[in-house]
Parts: sequence; structure tokens; C-alpha cells
Amino acid sequence: MKYKQFKALNDEKLSAVGFGCWALGGTWNNTEDEKSIETIKRAVELGINFFDVAPIYGMGHSETILGEALKEYDRKSLFIGTKCGLIWDENKVVTKSISRESLYRELNASLERLQTSYIDLYQIHWPFEGMELEEGMATLMEMKEKGLIRYIGLSNFSLKDTKRCMELAQISTLQGLYNMLEPNSEIYHHKQLEYRTKNELLPLCKENGMAFLPYSPLMQGLLTGEFKKENNFDSSDDRSKNPKLNGERFIKYYDCVEELKEIAKEIGKPLSQLAINWLINQEEIGPVICGAQIPEHIEENVKSTEWNLDIQYLDKIEEILNRYNLD
Repeated sequence: MKYKQFKALNDEKLSAVGFGCWALGGTWNNTEDEKSIETIKRAVELGINFFDVAPIYGMGHSETILGEALKEYDRKSLFIGTKCGLIWDENKVVTKSISRESLYRELNASLERLQTSYIDLYQIHWPFEGMELEEGMATLMEMKEKGLIRYIGLSNFSLKDTKRCMELAQISTLQGLYNMLEPNSEIYHHKQLEYRTKNELLPLCKENGMAFLPYSPLMQGLLTGEFKKENNFDSSDDRSKNPKLNGERFIKYYDCVEELKEIAKEIGKPLSQLAINWLINQEEIGPVICGAQIPEHIEENVKSTEWNLDIQYLDKIEEILNRYNLD
């Protein structure tokens, strides 16, 4: 396993490939709790120490599964990142808040589900209009001083709001959408993104020694190269709501992937490894948040750290991506 270090995270060694826990919530097809726990344990065996989860994934279920899987391991050897700011009621209606009261309620619930006494990285999941930034940042700093959390992160924040938060608290990580096909995307599912990863956030991370945590590194499975032209998942799968993975818009992405598969074949590596390797060899990129539903998935992801892309192939990839201009 390759490890990376960042000044804003006190140069802790974090696995270049992390484990993303969205699918563990049960809202993706073909996810089973027992198999999820087995997969998490296999990840630890392979040297992965970074786990990214959120309360909203499965309405607490992902955190519960992760906590159950990791409870037998030395807690200090693990780096667990979870999130806050999205809350739900008994009718599963989701609202947003980063008030002091709400943040403490969320944190305590996450600690219980994860079976731990502290969170390594606590991230505000999504920004929203009317955010209580001053109160929220002050609360997160208070939690940090109490030892309840170790680092503060932001997810999906605009450059402007990120800079404001950096004035109010010590921000160590930024998380956002970033992969070969979506370097500066304006949309994620049906949500408008107020940031441009490659053009805005990566330079900020580099300047301040922060880690950028890319989610959807395989574009929710498209960059495995295993998708068909249609009917890849049913309506119960969250990915069915992603307009880039369905209908006419999907065809352009599919065609680009078909060309990238030829590059992967030339190198002699699976497309998924190519996509992850392309990310981890960028200086500002922290643990790549890779989802996995079975041990074989995580084993494949980890192999992405064992080789490096030659400049000739980087140039070929860039030519293909520029030609499709998918952003």
C-alpha cells in the first residue's frame, strides 16, 4: 500500500486508497451487510486505514456496519472520517443544520453507531443557504479542543465559503467530486456544484497543505469499464437518479470510456486501476474514496497503488478527455 502525508493532517500516514461507505447503507444494488463487513476487514488487511462514511448513508446504517466491522481493531491505527449537517426525522425527511445543538446531537449519534469515542475527521457534508458558519465552525473547534474530533473537513463547498471557513477554523481536508470524466463538473446527480475541483480547489489544497478527498473516483462504477449501453441498474439503485449515467447524456460518457479501455489494455491494467492511479499520483490528492461491496473490489482498488502511469499514457488520456470535453 502507498501512503500519503499532508501538513494540515500533521503528516499522518494515510492510505492512498481509502474506503468509501455509501454503498454500505443498502441503497445500491447487490449490497449485503455480512459481505460489507467482510470487505471492510479485507481492506484493513490490505493496509487501508482511511474510511469515509456519513450518517445520511442508509439513515445511519453505513456507520453502524462500519462500526461493527472495525470494533476489533486497534482504534489508533485507523482514520475514520464521517460527516454532519444532514439530518432526518422519523418520516425520513432530510433537513440541514450546523447549529451547535444539532452538531452535538449528530456527533453523539455517530460515535454510538461507530462504536468509538472520537472521530478523526468531521466534515460538513453539504453547504446550504443560510448556513450558520460562525456557530458551526466555533462548535467544531470546540469539539476538537475536547478531543471528540481530531480534524475538520468540508465537503462540496464553494471556494468562497471554503475560504471563509478557513478564517474561522482549522480546515484540514476538502472533499468533492473528481475523476477522469468529471474534473470540473457543474453537477452531481441533480445537485448544482458551486466549486470546480481541478481549477479552484486543488490549487487551494496545494497552497495550504490540505488533502483533497475525491469521491466517485470511478464515476459510480462507469470507470470500471463494465457498464452496458443501457439497463445497468434498477430504480432502487441511487445511481438510477444520476442523469449522467442514464439516457442520451450517458452515451457520450460511455463512448469516452470505451476509448479509455483501449489505453488500459495497452498498459495491461484494468480501467478501474488506471482511473485510480491517475488520481493518487496527483500531489494534492489524499485518500481516494473508493467504494467496494465485495473483497474482490477492494483488492482490485489496492492494486492501483502498485504502479505509476508513464507520461506517454498521461498525454494520451489527456487527449481523449479533451476531445470529449465532458464537463
